[in-house]
Amino acid sequence: MKIQLAPLFEDQKKKILSYLENFDHLGTLIGKGGRNKIKLFELDGKTINIKSFKIPNKLNQIIYKYFRKSKAERSFTYAQFLISKNIGTPAPIAFAENNSSILFSQSYYISEHLHYDLTYRELVTNPDFPDREQILRAFTRFTFRLHENGIEFLDHSSGNTLIQINDKNFNFFLVDLNRMNFKQLNFDERMKNFSRLTPKIDMVKVMADEYSKLIQRNSEEVFEKMWFFTNRFQENYQRKKNLKQKLKI
Repeated sequence: MKIQLAPLFEDQKKKILSYLENFDHLGTLIGKGGRNKIKLFELDGKTINIKSFKIPNKLNQIIYKYFRKSKAERSFTYAQFLISKNIGTPAPIAFAENNSSILFSQSYYISEHLHYDLTYRELVTNPDFPDREQILRAFTRFTFRLHENGIEFLDHSSGNTLIQINDKNFNFFLVDLNRMNFKQLNFDERMKNFSRLTPKIDMVKVMADEYSKLIQRNSEEVFEKMWFFTNRFQENYQRKKNLKQKLKI
């Protein structure tokens, strides 16, 4: 097994390896454990989070072995970069990979487990959530900071931002980090980056209004573009969903 640890956790290598080797039998499972499994473990008085990525198909086993970094390695590297830019994400601890001599196999991303109050999804499902508009505006400023730092978070969706509330201060932390681009984003790319978050027009209006102040553009122009990409995503999503249902029938 190949493993790379953050410097602060080098002395915990033996313990972390024992958790990885016994991943199927130890730890507390979070969620249903479908495509990927996430389990909690204790490490030196802290709770850590180990994400086991699903073994890819044969073609991707070749790609990850020879041509592309694994999801676990990308998550680890991107987390370090986010922290260097003062962007919130659970502290990265390590990544590990199991490979045969020919093919890529299993990979794991290990990070500190973060306690949080809600995800963005609660703002979508509960229109009466306390301070909903203030959280949305703070989230928009957080996203603007991503964009200004040249970070395009491709999985910027409702479940991938954890939110901590401290009095009237809101702190945001990105998870599921393995898909990102790093470049200077144009206006359309910035607006498209909001498309996966919510289908609710009232939420888009709030985010567009806040973003327009930050980017110094007309609020109506920002809203129209943001809503255009949101609608397009929702239409594509529904089309794929309907197709899957037909294929099952």
